[in-house]
Amino acid sequence: MDLTGRVAVVTGSGRGLGLAYARALAAAGASVVVNDVDQAVVDAAVAEIPGSVGVAAAVGGSETADRLVAAAVDNFGRLDVLVTNAGILRDRVLWKMSDEDFDAVIDVHLRGTFTCARAAAIRMREQGEGGRLILISSPAGQRGNFGQTNYAAAKAGIAAMARTWALELGRAGVTVNAVVPVAATEMTKTIPAFAPVIEESERTGVPYPAWLRRDEGLGTVEDVTGLIVFLASDAAKDITGQAIGIGGDRLALWSHPAEKAVAFADGGWTADAIAGGWSTGPGKSPETYGIPAPKAP
Repeated sequence: MDLTGRVAVVTGSGRGLGLAYARALAAAGASVVVNDVDQAVVDAAVAEIPGSVGVAAAVGGSETADRLVAAAVDNFGRLDVLVTNAGILRDRVLWKMSDEDFDAVIDVHLRGTFTCARAAAIRMREQGEGGRLILISSPAGQRGNFGQTNYAAAKAGIAAMARTWALELGRAGVTVNAVVPVAATEMTKTIPAFAPVIEESERTGVPYPAWLRRDEGLGTVEDVTGLIVFLASDAAKDITGQAIGIGGDRLALWSHPAEKAVAFADGGWTADAIAGGWSTGPGKSPETYGIPAPKAP
């Protein structure tokens, strides 16, 4: 996949998944703007990725979003791709989550995606040559996850914004998709079923077993990068408004929310009528919720 001449901004790209995205885009020929809140981390990434430039700033507000777009335009003359990866975690169960825990995660993930995408969309529409917005969501945003009220809400909102912006930016030739990655990161290393396998692989270099790569769809951060490069390319010019999962050996299209079962009552539904007909009508097969627990063999 050749991205020569393309310019990409990747937020939160000083380490982990974001760094892997930046490396892959650069390897495909794109010029990349690297971002992290830590200047030393940015400098290390820029030193590693040929031709890249860096912006050390916290994602969330409009000022950082404008700086990132300006860095692309000032250094490379344009902006073609935005990957909104920046994020933090403040996990707590509902009754222990503080206002600060909630606001911090929403600010970086949800507001940061909004401000960066808005700044990028303005520039892409001015250029008049289309573009790519690649928004990083999460399985938690699709299904919910214990202890992640703030994170799950933000990631669900990101998927919703992808669908909305795909409508709004279609005439400008800007595609918008949500990516739902599953990879061995500092967060997934804390999951008991995954931790021993990940630690053994890191210690010995042994590849992850098939049950992890296929059944759980979890692999390395590099396993996710092919989708990012693909969505940034001309090969994906007609793909927009989608939530696409990737991890390990698995590539998947997530469904959008839709009515699953419907019932009708002449004159409308009273509370008693709903109670009498719920279990044999719309509620006969309720939806599952939460990310399924891993099943190690």
